[in-house]
Amino acid sequence: MKRTILVVDDDQKIRSLLKTYLEKNQYEVRLAHDGVSFLSEFERFRDELSLCVLDVMLPDTDGFALCQQVRRRSEVPVIMLTASADETDRVVGLELGADDYIGKPFSPRELLARIKAIHRRTGLERGSPPRYYRFHGFVLDALERALIAPDGSSSDLTGMDYQLLKLFLDHPGEVLDRNRLAEATRGRDLGPLDRALDVQVSRLRQRLHDDGKQPSLIKTVRGIGYVLSTTVEVGA
Repeated sequence: MKRTILVVDDDQKIRSLLKTYLEKNQYEVRLAHDGVSFLSEFERFRDELSLCVLDVMLPDTDGFALCQQVRRRSEVPVIMLTASADETDRVVGLELGADDYIGKPFSPRELLARIKAIHRRTGLERGSPPRYYRFHGFVLDALERALIAPDGSSSDLTGMDYQLLKLFLDHPGEVLDRNRLAEATRGRDLGPLDRALDVQVSRLRQRLHDDGKQPSLIKTVRGIGYVLSTTVEVGA
């Protein structure tokens, strides 16, 4: 999946905050401070964008006008930001083609949750699930359940190895707790002394040539679970 987000807001602090937060969550972020700079960035990176975040109140135009222009050129999802509590603004934005609306003040965590929800919905709406996942020099063929290494060699994945890797690839940069991983791969929660998941993760790390003592790809989050620390490109 493309993971580039274009944000336009005339508040420099908000722009910086969102850029820092979203980049920590494995997104690439482009910034604009007014309508003119937004349209310039939009035309430049249109084919790379997965979502736009539009502030309603800008010094040279408004987010509604920008939303209209985006919709004339693209189906990229749009989230609108507003300081107004008026429900009319929300309705207008949605009628113009926005996918979601967030009132100011808001938390970056809330925006991230909305972005992820939109990406899940639009991914489903675009048709069949992706077949290829490209990451860290590897390719997972989800149809054949085969892992292709950077040197071109291919190996078939067992059921649990496939399910575990697929879950990580569907949620790159997201910390997955141990019970969620166990439920997805084994159909049940872990017992207090159950180390089966750790063995499974260790085996997957070996397949990915990831150093078990100092892993750089599948990292341990102490007391919680694991996180896939790389970007993932998805294709049909």
